[in-house]
Amino acid sequence: MSKTIFITGSSTGLGRASALLFARNGWKVIATMRDPSKETELAATPNVTVMALDVTNPAQIAETAAKALALGPVDVLFNNAGYGLAGPFEGATDAQLTRQLDTNLLGVMRCTQAFLPAMRERGSGTILTTTSIGGLVTFPFNSVYHATKWALEGWSESLAYELAPFGIKVKTVAPGGISTDFASRSLVMTQHAAYAGAMAKTFAAFMDPERRKFGSTAEQIADAVLEAVNDPSDRVTHVAGADAKETYGQRLAAGVEAFRAGIRQRFLGG
Repeated sequence: MSKTIFITGSSTGLGRASALLFARNGWKVIATMRDPSKETELAATPNVTVMALDVTNPAQIAETAAKALALGPVDVLFNNAGYGLAGPFEGATDAQLTRQLDTNLLGVMRCTQAFLPAMRERGSGTILTTTSIGGLVTFPFNSVYHATKWALEGWSESLAYELAPFGIKVKTVAPGGISTDFASRSLVMTQHAAYAGAMAKTFAAFMDPERRKFGSTAEQIADAVLEAVNDPSDRVTHVAGADAKETYGQRLAAGVEAFRAGIRQRFLGG
């Protein structure tokens, strides 16, 4: 009997690539996005059901989860919806802060609560969340984004303890750079003139072609998602992508302060 995965943020990038990959591997896929009317390929793909979902809307989360569960058991909840907020923290508006936390953190928690009762009663299931290498290391001018991703890693690790007795696994996939339109479509910028010089240095380093060539395709990270779902161990964090593995390995090997000194030199020039 085929299994079912429910994916948030499926319109583009990793969510879309994962939906197509799981469908090709015989899974039933419920692919959700804010505006399904713009979607054509996924809706026409065998084994894929498209549903509307804005993870900042608690009422819609409850409604869509109920619709999904009415079709049958959901074996995997893949919390993938999210975006980046970058720039000086001092320049962030309250609306920007609220939306970032609402989408990246609270949206994940609310979706998980919507599916947990059914998984607990069945005695099986997997909660999988896209975090980021930015949930394990930090870079300048990404403080609020890092706050959500570090929070998700800690939340997942703690949640794994309490759900294990019910046969539910908790996992994260922490990718590095993905060759999608994330920087243009899923990146919101804060502004503050006092930080303009440092911002210019940081983003020049981020956009360095030499650095970006080590990123992964969405399809490569989708492969890592499938591997994480199929991993029978109790490992929570699955670092995905050559660049992410290298960066995290450097932090572990060098130690936190030496690693931070290297980041400061590379992105701020000292």
